[in-house]
Amino acid sequence: MKDKLKIFCCGSNCDLTQDIADVLGLDVSPLKISRFSNDNLSVQIQENVRERDVFVVQSLTTPVSEHLMEMLITMDALRSASAGRITAVIPYYSYARSDKKDAPRISITARLIADLLKTAGADRVLTMDLHSAQVHGFFSMPVDHLTAISTIADYMKNKANKENMIVVATDAGGAKRAGRFAEKLDAPIAIIDKRRLSDTEVAQGEVVGNVRGKDAVIFDDEIATGSTILETIKTLRKAGVGKIYVSAVHAVLCGEAAGRLKEAEVEEVIVTNTVAIPEEKKLSNMVILSVAPLMAEAMRRIHTGESVGALFPH
Repeated sequence: MKDKLKIFCCGSNCDLTQDIADVLGLDVSPLKISRFSNDNLSVQIQENVRERDVFVVQSLTTPVSEHLMEMLITMDALRSASAGRITAVIPYYSYARSDKKDAPRISITARLIADLLKTAGADRVLTMDLHSAQVHGFFSMPVDHLTAISTIADYMKNKANKENMIVVATDAGGAKRAGRFAEKLDAPIAIIDKRRLSDTEVAQGEVVGNVRGKDAVIFDDEIATGSTILETIKTLRKAGVGKIYVSAVHAVLCGEAAGRLKEAEVEEVIVTNTVAIPEEKKLSNMVILSVAPLMAEAMRRIHTGESVGALFPH
């Protein structure tokens, strides 16, 4: 495997890429990304990839367009260098939020990006916890869709008083995802009746379910501006919960989200490393779980032709 499997990092999450390579016992392959005088990106593959099984790791985080272009150009360079198979490894696929035409004259951008990845040379995609699961169907190539639900649930199982826990979905749309998380914890579920007013503004709703006196574990796929999480916390406190834990797969933490979470004074904020979190956005009560072992095992199975779905038995 050491000679045939190659891992490249475009730059948005090199720590995770290195962790994945360490689990697999591989080195991250060298890549040179530079700019021409007119600001155009240039990518050069710095080792032989002919007929190799190549994995390109890139989370679509800020600056999203920059990171997307890095990935597209890298895959095109790999295809030109006669790579045998190219897998786009996207731990955080931000455009999964743009999954439908919910306003006049807009792009369904999640579908556009799927087409661009194919055009650039991707033969398959490996991603994790898409905001909208139906985005999986936008790709005209194989997609392995991993989930960090078990990773976070295993951590929460070790918390004290787990018999008093209740899982809280931030809205009806996330109820199915939170339901799978609650099943892993063998805990009941409550749902917040949320109304989203805009990308950054959420109206407070009511709790559907009995949470009084219980330790609430809020579970969502991502924390972006934090508005949904903060309104959920307010609603739960009004409903008389005990301790509050916040958990999410992708810690995007746009703008002042980290500071707002700090002020919320919850027990813990549990996230994963699908997104590189800068030091200034790390909180004293933040727990960052690694998805490197899971992603490394999925990549190994893709390389050897084993089932990836077997990692998530029903």
